[in-house]
Amino acid sequence: MHGHKGVRGRVRAAAVVLGAALLAAGCSSASPGGDDGAGAAVAQRPGAAGDPYWVNPDSTAARRLAGLVRAGRTDEAALLRRIAEQPTGQWIGPENPEREARGFTEAADRAGRTALLVLYDIPHRDCGRYSRGGAADGDAYRAWIAAVARGIGGRAATVVLEPDAVPHLVDGCTPAEFQEERYDLLAGAVATLKSLGRTEVYLDAGNPGWGRPGQIHEPLRRAGIEQADGFAVNVANFYSTGRSLAYGQQLSALTGGKHFVVDTSRNGNGPATDGDPGERWCNPPGRALGEPPTTRTAAPLADAYLWVKRPGESDGTCKGGPKAGDWWEEYALALAGAAR
Repeated sequence: MHGHKGVRGRVRAAAVVLGAALLAAGCSSASPGGDDGAGAAVAQRPGAAGDPYWVNPDSTAARRLAGLVRAGRTDEAALLRRIAEQPTGQWIGPENPEREARGFTEAADRAGRTALLVLYDIPHRDCGRYSRGGAADGDAYRAWIAAVARGIGGRAATVVLEPDAVPHLVDGCTPAEFQEERYDLLAGAVATLKSLGRTEVYLDAGNPGWGRPGQIHEPLRRAGIEQADGFAVNVANFYSTGRSLAYGQQLSALTGGKHFVVDTSRNGNGPATDGDPGERWCNPPGRALGEPPTTRTAAPLADAYLWVKRPGESDGTCKGGPKAGDWWEEYALALAGAAR
């Protein structure tokens, strides 16, 4: 990417459902370094007001936590628990989107929670950079979105739709010949997801360091913001919550009062200020976990602080990191250790 809920029985039931779905989909959340067995005893959060989101008890972080506990590495386990016990975005893969979406939302529903899903498969994704890829063409993307929608069904879900897709239309990163199709695909995705009834949809709208709200409000309109619940700010980036709220409120004023969500997963120390300006967003050292996910925010227009980017997953092969999306435990521990 470019810079820019319970009791132990419910948790076990959720883990069984999710694990079966992941195995059926040929997708495992075990760490790349080997099978760590079942996840640690990661419970849903109490379910008080402001904590509606599902914690995945079978996430990579939960599995690595279990491994650290078994190995007696108590200090590292305590740090990693700060990540494993929080609800984070479930990024739906390209191969079995219906099974994955169904697995996550069924597990969340059984736990009395809402699944947070991130959809990131737009054609010509990331302009050929670290997270390049995406659907082969427009028809493939429409089929993928339809499969995700079938998987979600009537269950509750909050969807962050296509990180970077709209900002890259604005900054010229996406070639002109693909732009009209992208607007059509995004608007179609919003319409499909909103037809489900219990799905909230937020289009990515950049971050305070990317540009000005006046640059993106019209592209957001073309991408379907009027039908969406709102937009997402600071996805996979590091800008402070205060700056992100200010950016979101300014943009809301230009989009008819639309609400927004803020990615606070790694913004505890704000953005990096040294190194190559073009890559300060990519695995910058010295960053920290931000505010935990909650719907209790400091601004009426901000619906939630979310951990859209999963802390501990690499931004790309920069600064010694593995490929984008792969688990990087050293970085995860550093984020947790720097958190206040």
